[in-house]
Amino acid sequence: MYKRWMKRLIDLVISIIVFTLFLPIFVGIAIILLFVNKGKVFFKQDRPGWNETPFKVIKFKTMNDLKDSAGNFLSDNKRISQVGAFIRRTSLDELPQLLNVIAGDMSLVGPRPLLFKYLPLYSIEQRRRHEVKPGITGWAQVNGRNSISWTRKFELDLYYVAHHSWMLDGRILWLTILKVLKREGVNQSEGRPMQPFNGKN
Repeated sequence: MYKRWMKRLIDLVISIIVFTLFLPIFVGIAIILLFVNKGKVFFKQDRPGWNETPFKVIKFKTMNDLKDSAGNFLSDNKRISQVGAFIRRTSLDELPQLLNVIAGDMSLVGPRPLLFKYLPLYSIEQRRRHEVKPGITGWAQVNGRNSISWTRKFELDLYYVAHHSWMLDGRILWLTILKVLKREGVNQSEGRPMQPFNGKN
């Protein structure tokens, strides 16, 4: 019952409530980024969702589009503004993903949506992470995130796919709140950037 419709109902109710409560902050960040990023407020990118169906994940845009003389983007640390760094540190860059949850593309809890270019690198077992909707947070995010290997992340994702329940989701949400408040390893910008997946690491 939970997996079939209660999870979606809970996602919808919590997302609408949280988005409404954070709306003044959402608008404030959007206005600031409008000036900092010269009109570009959101970062949107195609990601594989449930059953690998494509959707556009939405985040606040924390890096500008500055390029070198050859037309290549500058390194991340040169493109991220002080405002962008703060937004990442506080995990507020994830706030627009509540709209993805409300739209039904994502869940509050599930494996994080990764890049399409990784799909051919997955093993058959690893592709099972797409048997559930991707989440804003997940079992891997509260168990090390960027301090653990890709192999371990996939193991945690697959554990979630096999065992997700209202109790596990509740535990993950609670641990996420604690980690965000402590600024403890939830956001990839905090000292340990996520290394690209190459099919082995």
